[in-house]
Amino acid sequence: MSIDEKFMQRCIQLAKNGQQNAKPNPMVGAVIVYQDQIIGEGYHVRCGLAHAEVNAFASVRAEDEVLLPQSTIYVSLEPCSHYGKTPPCADLIIKKGVRRVVVGCIDEFAEVQGRGIQKLRDAGIEVKVGVLEEECKALNRRFFTFHQEHRPYIILKWAQTANGFIDDHFQAVQISNDFTKMLSHKLRSEEDAILVGRITDEREHPQLNVREWYGHDPKRMVIDHAHPLNLESLHAQNIQSLIVEGGAETLRSFLNQELWDEIRLEINTVMTTDGGTQAPKVPANAKVVSSEKYGNNIILIFRREG
Repeated sequence: MSIDEKFMQRCIQLAKNGQQNAKPNPMVGAVIVYQDQIIGEGYHVRCGLAHAEVNAFASVRAEDEVLLPQSTIYVSLEPCSHYGKTPPCADLIIKKGVRRVVVGCIDEFAEVQGRGIQKLRDAGIEVKVGVLEEECKALNRRFFTFHQEHRPYIILKWAQTANGFIDDHFQAVQISNDFTKMLSHKLRSEEDAILVGRITDEREHPQLNVREWYGHDPKRMVIDHAHPLNLESLHAQNIQSLIVEGGAETLRSFLNQELWDEIRLEINTVMTTDGGTQAPKVPANAKVVSSEKYGNNIILIFRREG
Protein backbone atom coordinates (compact mmCIF):
# COMPACT_ATOMS: atom_id res chain seq x y z
CA MET A 1 0.00 0.00 0.00
CA SER A 2 1.38 3.39 -1.02
CA ILE A 3 1.52 6.43 1.27
CA ASP A 4 -1.38 8.03 -0.57
CA GLU A 5 -3.46 4.85 -0.25
CA LYS A 6 -2.65 4.62 3.45
CA PHE A 7 -4.03 8.08 4.20
CA MET A 8 -6.99 7.63 1.86
CA GLN A 9 -7.87 4.48 3.79
CA ARG A 10 -7.95 6.63 6.91
CA CYS A 11 -10.32 9.03 5.12
CA ILE A 12 -12.66 6.14 4.40
CA GLN A 13 -12.55 5.02 8.02
CA LEU A 14 -13.44 8.51 9.18
CA ALA A 15 -16.19 8.94 6.60
CA LYS A 16 -18.06 5.86 7.88
CA ASN A 17 -18.65 7.65 11.18
CA GLY A 18 -21.22 9.78 9.37
CA GLN A 19 -23.28 6.83 8.16
CA GLN A 20 -26.32 7.59 10.30
CA ASN A 21 -26.44 11.38 10.26
CA ALA A 22 -24.75 12.65 7.08
CA LYS A 23 -27.72 11.64 4.91
CA PRO A 24 -28.89 12.84 2.48
CA ASN A 25 -25.36 14.18 2.00
CA PRO A 26 -22.56 11.75 1.16
CA MET A 27 -20.16 10.37 3.76
CA VAL A 28 -16.78 12.10 3.50
CA GLY A 29 -13.53 11.89 5.44
CA ALA A 30 -10.51 14.23 5.26
CA VAL A 31 -6.96 13.97 6.58
CA ILE A 32 -4.24 16.66 6.57
CA VAL A 33 -0.69 15.31 6.43
CA TYR A 34 2.70 16.99 6.90
CA GLN A 35 5.80 14.88 6.24
CA ASP A 36 3.82 11.63 6.56
CA GLN A 37 2.32 12.69 9.90
CA ILE A 38 -1.37 13.48 10.41
CA ILE A 39 -1.83 16.99 11.77
CA GLY A 40 -5.59 17.22 11.26
CA GLU A 41 -8.57 15.05 10.36
CA GLY A 42 -12.34 15.20 10.26
CA TYR A 43 -15.51 13.85 8.68
CA HIS A 44 -18.97 15.12 7.73
CA VAL A 45 -20.88 14.53 10.94
CA ARG A 46 -24.38 15.70 10.07
CA CYS A 47 -26.26 17.18 7.14
CA GLY A 48 -26.26 20.98 7.43
CA LEU A 49 -23.13 21.08 9.57
CA ALA A 50 -19.49 21.55 8.55
CA HIS A 51 -18.05 19.33 5.83
CA ALA A 52 -15.12 16.98 6.38
CA GLU A 53 -12.49 19.43 5.11
CA VAL A 54 -13.72 22.18 7.44
CA ASN A 55 -13.56 19.85 10.44
CA ALA A 56 -10.10 18.64 9.44
CA PHE A 57 -8.72 22.19 9.27
CA ALA A 58 -10.44 23.06 12.56
CA SER A 59 -8.63 20.15 14.25
CA VAL A 60 -5.17 21.44 13.32
CA ARG A 61 -3.39 22.88 16.35
CA ALA A 62 -2.64 26.61 16.22
CA GLU A 63 1.12 25.99 16.26
CA ASP A 64 0.78 23.66 13.26
CA GLU A 65 -1.04 26.17 11.03
CA VAL A 66 2.33 27.26 9.59
CA LEU A 67 2.80 23.72 8.22
CA LEU A 68 -0.23 23.86 5.92
CA PRO A 69 1.59 25.30 2.87
CA GLN A 70 3.82 22.21 2.93
CA SER A 71 0.99 19.78 3.66
CA THR A 72 -1.31 17.49 1.70
CA ILE A 73 -5.03 17.15 2.34
CA TYR A 74 -6.61 13.80 1.50
CA VAL A 75 -10.37 13.75 0.85
CA SER A 76 -12.43 10.67 0.01
CA LEU A 77 -14.77 12.72 -2.20
CA GLU A 78 -14.09 15.74 -4.42
CA PRO A 79 -14.33 19.01 -2.45
CA CYS A 80 -17.49 20.97 -3.22
CA SER A 81 -17.25 24.14 -5.29
CA HIS A 82 -20.77 25.53 -4.82
CA TYR A 83 -22.65 27.27 -2.04
CA GLY A 84 -25.16 25.00 -0.33
CA LYS A 85 -25.89 24.96 3.38
CA THR A 86 -22.16 25.62 3.86
CA PRO A 87 -19.54 27.54 1.81
CA PRO A 88 -17.43 25.73 -0.84
CA CYS A 89 -14.69 23.54 0.61
CA ALA A 90 -12.51 24.12 -2.47
CA ASP A 91 -12.38 27.82 -1.54
CA LEU A 92 -11.33 26.97 2.02
CA ILE A 93 -8.52 24.70 0.79
CA ILE A 94 -7.24 27.48 -1.47
CA LYS A 95 -7.45 29.99 1.39
CA LYS A 96 -5.48 27.70 3.72
CA GLY A 97 -2.67 27.47 1.16
CA VAL A 98 -2.34 23.67 1.12
CA ARG A 99 0.10 22.70 -1.65
CA ARG A 100 -1.39 19.32 -2.63
CA VAL A 101 -4.81 17.66 -2.64
CA VAL A 102 -5.46 13.92 -3.06
CA VAL A 103 -9.04 12.99 -3.97
CA GLY A 104 -10.55 9.52 -3.75
CA CYS A 105 -13.26 9.99 -6.37
CA ILE A 106 -15.08 12.69 -8.30
CA ASP A 107 -18.42 13.84 -6.91
CA GLU A 108 -20.92 13.01 -9.67
CA PHE A 109 -23.60 15.20 -8.12
CA ALA A 110 -24.70 17.67 -10.82
CA GLU A 111 -23.51 20.77 -8.95
CA VAL A 112 -19.98 19.43 -8.50
CA GLN A 113 -18.82 16.94 -11.20
CA GLY A 114 -15.18 17.97 -11.38
CA ARG A 115 -15.67 21.67 -10.73
CA GLY A 116 -14.05 21.48 -7.31
CA ILE A 117 -10.96 19.81 -8.74
CA GLN A 118 -10.75 22.34 -11.57
CA LYS A 119 -11.04 25.24 -9.14
CA LEU A 120 -8.14 23.86 -7.10
CA ARG A 121 -5.97 23.35 -10.18
CA ASP A 122 -6.78 26.84 -11.45
CA ALA A 123 -5.44 28.12 -8.13
CA GLY A 124 -2.13 26.35 -8.78
CA ILE A 125 -2.68 23.49 -6.35
CA GLU A 126 -1.45 20.02 -7.32
CA VAL A 127 -4.41 17.62 -7.40
CA LYS A 128 -4.24 13.83 -7.64
CA VAL A 129 -7.51 12.01 -8.33
CA GLY A 130 -8.52 8.33 -8.11
CA VAL A 131 -6.67 6.98 -5.06
CA LEU A 132 -8.68 3.96 -3.79
CA GLU A 133 -11.33 5.17 -6.23
CA GLU A 134 -13.49 2.04 -6.19
CA GLU A 135 -13.55 1.93 -2.38
CA CYS A 136 -14.46 5.62 -2.21
CA LYS A 137 -17.24 5.18 -4.78
CA ALA A 138 -18.58 2.14 -2.92
CA LEU A 139 -18.74 4.18 0.28
CA ASN A 140 -21.36 6.46 -1.28
CA ARG A 141 -23.00 4.06 -3.72
CA ARG A 142 -26.45 4.99 -2.37
CA PHE A 143 -25.82 8.70 -2.92
CA PHE A 144 -24.49 8.17 -6.45
CA THR A 145 -27.30 5.81 -7.48
CA PHE A 146 -29.90 8.27 -6.17
CA HIS A 147 -28.51 11.20 -8.15
CA GLN A 148 -27.51 9.36 -11.31
CA GLU A 149 -30.53 7.07 -11.74
CA HIS A 150 -33.14 9.10 -9.82
CA ARG A 151 -34.11 6.13 -7.68
CA PRO A 152 -33.02 4.58 -4.40
CA TYR A 153 -30.20 2.07 -4.08
CA ILE A 154 -32.11 -1.24 -3.91
CA ILE A 155 -31.07 -4.13 -1.64
CA LEU A 156 -32.88 -7.45 -2.11
CA LYS A 157 -32.78 -9.53 1.04
CA TRP A 158 -33.92 -13.05 1.82
CA ALA A 159 -33.02 -16.09 3.93
CA GLN A 160 -33.22 -19.65 2.66
CA THR A 161 -32.67 -23.19 3.85
CA ALA A 162 -29.72 -25.28 2.72
CA ASN A 163 -31.83 -26.82 -0.04
CA GLY A 164 -33.25 -23.52 -1.29
CA PHE A 165 -36.61 -22.87 0.39
CA ILE A 166 -37.69 -19.64 2.07
CA ASP A 167 -40.44 -21.28 4.16
CA ASP A 168 -41.57 -24.73 5.32
CA HIS A 169 -44.54 -26.06 3.31
CA PHE A 170 -45.63 -22.44 2.71
CA GLN A 171 -45.63 -21.64 6.43
CA ALA A 172 -43.30 -19.00 7.87
CA VAL A 173 -40.23 -20.40 9.62
CA GLN A 174 -37.27 -18.66 11.25
CA ILE A 175 -34.23 -19.43 9.14
CA SER A 176 -32.03 -16.75 10.70
CA ASN A 177 -30.36 -17.29 14.06
CA ASP A 178 -30.48 -14.74 16.87
CA PHE A 179 -27.25 -13.06 15.82
CA THR A 180 -28.06 -12.76 12.12
CA LYS A 181 -31.51 -11.47 13.03
CA MET A 182 -29.80 -8.69 14.98
CA LEU A 183 -27.65 -7.94 11.93
CA SER A 184 -30.82 -7.62 9.86
CA HIS A 185 -32.07 -4.98 12.27
CA LYS A 186 -28.72 -3.20 12.05
CA LEU A 187 -29.10 -3.12 8.27
CA ARG A 188 -32.58 -1.64 8.63
CA SER A 189 -31.21 1.14 10.83
CA GLU A 190 -28.78 2.09 8.04
CA GLU A 191 -31.30 2.30 5.19
CA ASP A 192 -34.14 4.73 4.46
CA ALA A 193 -37.05 2.43 3.61
CA ILE A 194 -38.10 -1.22 3.68
CA LEU A 195 -40.65 -2.97 1.50
CA VAL A 196 -42.62 -6.22 1.50
CA GLY A 197 -45.40 -7.55 -0.69
CA ARG A 198 -49.06 -7.68 0.37
CA ILE A 199 -49.07 -11.48 0.84
CA THR A 200 -46.06 -11.38 3.18
CA ASP A 201 -47.64 -8.49 5.09
CA GLU A 202 -50.95 -10.31 5.55
CA ARG A 203 -49.42 -13.72 6.32
CA GLU A 204 -46.58 -12.71 8.65
CA HIS A 205 -47.47 -9.18 9.83
CA PRO A 206 -43.78 -8.18 9.94
CA GLN A 207 -42.94 -5.14 12.07
CA LEU A 208 -39.99 -4.16 9.83
CA ASN A 209 -38.42 -2.04 12.57
CA VAL A 210 -35.09 -1.97 14.44
CA ARG A 211 -36.24 -3.27 17.82
CA GLU A 212 -33.06 -5.39 18.18
CA TRP A 213 -30.67 -2.58 17.23
CA TYR A 214 -30.25 1.13 17.87
CA GLY A 215 -31.33 3.69 15.30
CA HIS A 216 -34.21 4.99 13.23
CA ASP A 217 -36.86 2.67 11.84
CA PRO A 218 -36.90 2.67 8.04
CA LYS A 219 -40.04 3.88 6.26
CA ARG A 220 -42.39 0.87 6.04
CA MET A 221 -43.88 0.10 2.62
CA VAL A 222 -46.23 -2.60 1.27
CA ILE A 223 -46.89 -3.13 -2.44
CA ASP A 224 -49.19 -5.24 -4.59
CA HIS A 225 -50.65 -5.05 -8.09
CA ALA A 226 -53.05 -2.32 -7.00
CA HIS A 227 -50.26 -0.32 -5.33
CA PRO A 228 -47.09 -0.77 -7.40
CA LEU A 229 -43.76 0.76 -6.51
CA ASN A 230 -43.23 4.28 -7.86
CA LEU A 231 -39.50 5.02 -8.00
CA GLU A 232 -40.09 8.65 -8.93
CA SER A 233 -42.16 9.05 -5.76
CA LEU A 234 -39.35 7.57 -3.66
CA HIS A 235 -36.87 9.94 -5.29
CA ALA A 236 -39.16 12.89 -4.54
CA GLN A 237 -39.28 11.77 -0.89
CA ASN A 238 -35.46 11.79 -0.80
CA ILE A 239 -35.32 8.04 -0.09
CA GLN A 240 -31.79 7.03 -1.10
CA SER A 241 -31.95 3.35 -0.17
CA LEU A 242 -34.58 0.63 -0.09
CA ILE A 243 -34.51 -2.88 1.39
CA VAL A 244 -36.84 -5.37 -0.28
CA GLU A 245 -37.70 -8.15 2.18
CA GLY A 246 -40.80 -9.41 0.38
CA GLY A 247 -41.69 -12.96 -0.51
CA ALA A 248 -40.41 -14.83 -3.55
CA GLU A 249 -42.88 -13.23 -5.97
CA THR A 250 -41.97 -9.70 -4.91
CA LEU A 251 -38.24 -10.44 -5.00
CA ARG A 252 -38.47 -12.04 -8.45
CA SER A 253 -40.38 -9.04 -9.78
CA PHE A 254 -37.42 -6.82 -8.86
CA LEU A 255 -34.94 -9.31 -10.30
CA ASN A 256 -36.89 -9.66 -13.54
CA GLN A 257 -36.94 -5.89 -14.01
CA GLU A 258 -33.24 -5.70 -13.04
CA LEU A 259 -34.23 -3.25 -10.32
CA TRP A 260 -31.56 -4.16 -7.82
CA ASP A 261 -28.07 -3.07 -6.81
CA GLU A 262 -27.24 -5.47 -4.00
CA ILE A 263 -28.43 -8.86 -2.76
CA ARG A 264 -28.10 -9.95 0.86
CA LEU A 265 -28.62 -13.70 0.99
CA GLU A 266 -28.61 -15.69 4.23
CA ILE A 267 -28.32 -19.48 4.04
CA ASN A 268 -28.93 -21.78 6.98
CA THR A 269 -26.48 -24.54 6.11
CA VAL A 270 -28.19 -27.24 8.21
CA MET A 271 -31.91 -26.47 7.91
CA THR A 272 -33.80 -28.27 5.13
CA THR A 273 -37.41 -28.87 4.19
CA ASP A 274 -39.03 -31.19 1.67
CA GLY A 275 -41.43 -28.58 0.33
CA GLY A 276 -42.46 -24.94 0.27
CA THR A 277 -41.61 -21.77 -1.64
CA GLN A 278 -38.46 -21.93 -3.71
CA ALA A 279 -35.99 -19.10 -3.10
CA PRO A 280 -35.22 -16.76 -5.99
CA LYS A 281 -32.15 -17.50 -8.11
CA VAL A 282 -29.18 -15.19 -7.77
CA PRO A 283 -28.61 -13.67 -11.24
CA ALA A 284 -25.48 -14.32 -13.26
CA ASN A 285 -24.36 -10.69 -13.10
CA ALA A 286 -24.17 -10.75 -9.29
CA LYS A 287 -20.66 -10.65 -7.84
CA VAL A 288 -19.91 -11.85 -4.31
CA VAL A 289 -18.28 -9.03 -2.34
CA SER A 290 -18.62 -10.50 1.14
CA SER A 291 -19.12 -13.91 2.77
CA GLU A 292 -19.41 -14.25 6.55
CA LYS A 293 -20.33 -17.30 8.68
CA TYR A 294 -22.31 -16.94 11.90
CA GLY A 295 -22.88 -20.30 13.54
CA ASN A 296 -24.74 -22.46 11.02
CA ASN A 297 -25.65 -19.47 8.88
CA ILE A 298 -23.75 -17.78 6.06
CA ILE A 299 -24.50 -14.26 4.84
CA LEU A 300 -23.47 -13.58 1.25
CA ILE A 301 -23.53 -10.07 -0.18
CA PHE A 302 -23.65 -9.64 -3.94
CA ARG A 303 -23.43 -6.49 -6.03
CA ARG A 304 -24.28 -5.95 -9.68
CA GLU A 305 -21.57 -6.20 -12.30
CA GLY A 306 -21.93 -3.96 -15.32
